[in-house]
Amino acid sequence: MTTPQAEIEDLISRIAMGDRAAFRLLYERTAAKLFGVCLRVLNDRALAEEALQDVFMKVWHRAGQYRVNGFSPMTWLITLARNASIDRLRRRNAGNRKVEPIDAVDLLADPAPGPAQQAEARSEAQALAACMAELPPERAEMVRRAYLEGATYTELATATGTKLNTVRTWLRRSLMQLRECLSR
Repeated sequence: MTTPQAEIEDLISRIAMGDRAAFRLLYERTAAKLFGVCLRVLNDRALAEEALQDVFMKVWHRAGQYRVNGFSPMTWLITLARNASIDRLRRRNAGNRKVEPIDAVDLLADPAPGPAQQAEARSEAQALAACMAELPPERAEMVRRAYLEGATYTELATATGTKLNTVRTWLRRSLMQLRECLSR
C-alpha cells in the first residue's frame, strides 16, 4: 500500500511524461484542497475556479520540474495554488478587473470533494489550527496575512512598524515551526 504522498509523487512523475489518466487522478485527489486555498486567498468563487485552472495548467506543463525532496508534494501544489491566487488578487487590486479565463482542459472532473476528502480536509485544518495556536498571536496573524491574504513582506513591515528583514525572519521561523508541528 502506497502512502498518499508517494501516490501524488507518482502521479506527478507520470504527468511529466504526458499521462492524461494520471492528470485526471491528480485532479480528483487534490482539486478540493487546492480550490480551498484559492478560495481562501481570493474570497471569490469565480476567480478561485480560474486560479485553480491556472494551477492545473501549470502542473501539466511543469510536472517535469517537480523534484522529490522528502517534503509532501502537496506543498508544491499548494504553493502553485497560493501563487496563482495571489497573482489574480494583485491584478484585481491593481484595477485590472478584466482577467481572461483560461480554457479548461476537458479532462477536469467535478471539483466537489467526496466524504473522504472532506474528512481529510477537516482533519488537516484542525491540525493546522492547533499548530497556528502554538505561534505567538502576532506571528500567527502575520502568517495568515502573508500566506492566506497575499500581503507582501513590505506591507507587513509597514503595518507592524517592523524592519523588512525582521518580518522575513519571523515568517521563515514561523513556517519552520509550523512544519515541525505538522510533522508530529
